[in-house]
Amino acid sequence: MAAGDYYETLGIPRNADEKEIKKAYRNLARKFHPDVCKEPGAEEKFKQINEAYSVLSDSQKRAQYDHMGHDTFTSASKGSYTGGGGYHGGGFSADFSGFGDIFDFFGGGFGGQRYSGPREGSDLLMKMQVTLEEAVFGADREIEVTHTEACPACNGTGSETKKLINCPHCGGSGQVRQMSQTIFGQFVRASTCSDCGGRGKIPEKRCPDCRGSGHTQVRRKVTVHIPAGIDSGMRLRMEGYGEAGDYGAPNGDLFIEAYVKSHPRFTRRGDNLETEVEITPAQAVVGSIVEIETIEKHKVDLTIPAGVQHATALKIQGEGVRRRGKSGDLLVRVKISVPKQPKPEVRDLYERILELEGSRVSDTKKGFFSGLRGKK
Repeated sequence: MAAGDYYETLGIPRNADEKEIKKAYRNLARKFHPDVCKEPGAEEKFKQINEAYSVLSDSQKRAQYDHMGHDTFTSASKGSYTGGGGYHGGGFSADFSGFGDIFDFFGGGFGGQRYSGPREGSDLLMKMQVTLEEAVFGADREIEVTHTEACPACNGTGSETKKLINCPHCGGSGQVRQMSQTIFGQFVRASTCSDCGGRGKIPEKRCPDCRGSGHTQVRRKVTVHIPAGIDSGMRLRMEGYGEAGDYGAPNGDLFIEAYVKSHPRFTRRGDNLETEVEITPAQAVVGSIVEIETIEKHKVDLTIPAGVQHATALKIQGEGVRRRGKSGDLLVRVKISVPKQPKPEVRDLYERILELEGSRVSDTKKGFFSGLRGKK
């Protein structure tokens, strides 16, 4: 199994079900959470665990991962900006939904409160059309993305002095508490602080460029690697190219959903391509050799076997979709085309064939009504 494989990271078999994935993730998250595990490399291990879980817990992402393989699936996150600077930070998404006992294990947060911390940026989704040629061979495509980045004037802090202070409203906890008296005793309700948005920190002096948000909206050119074998509905992940996170938190990711455009000559059937070739009845009966142009513009001589039937698919190996080092095949569907107005000498030959077969030749010179009289 390749190093970095998500199944290996979670220590589960490739046929693990949803419950097994959640159980493995919960146990590993407890063990390697940076607030609990102080061993060197614990934080990086925790990131890898969350990255693996974010893919394997999503049925669509998992199917794409299994289909394309680890290296091809993750290669899309190695894109680059062109034409300008920007923040190139990667990130991970920790999904603790449904795992309340993990937080109970940590004591419900710190000081009886759940620690929120800086929030990572939101993910972005973009739809992109690709040609069948790009889907077959792979390609690099330059696209434009509009998203938020860290404000260059304040380095993403939101503060003109680049310093943050504890929120005076919540005392740096990110939460405010309201106490009420009921017949059952005192009831305490905690809610997110409206002044700091739950961050616990506010700018010492608001940055005039970003108005204290720490973010600025920019339009960038991004190089996207389209892996060979991609199909409609598959998503590429560009790690760190989503919206900017809070100061000290990673950016979100950019997901690019591919849609493969139809081709005038070729149709995709899994890893195979299909095209048509028209032949005459004589070629179908006797056999022949026809020239086929592949999607890569290669000229290939295809042998038509004698007695081939209409709609038969003949195979040209290795001229299909390329995926994970392997190539599909090109299926050539035979279409027998009957001439509507053959030359007189050709028609004479067909009539001779009918006579040899013992079939009667229709007399087209008698006209429509004589044909009706002949049926009485």
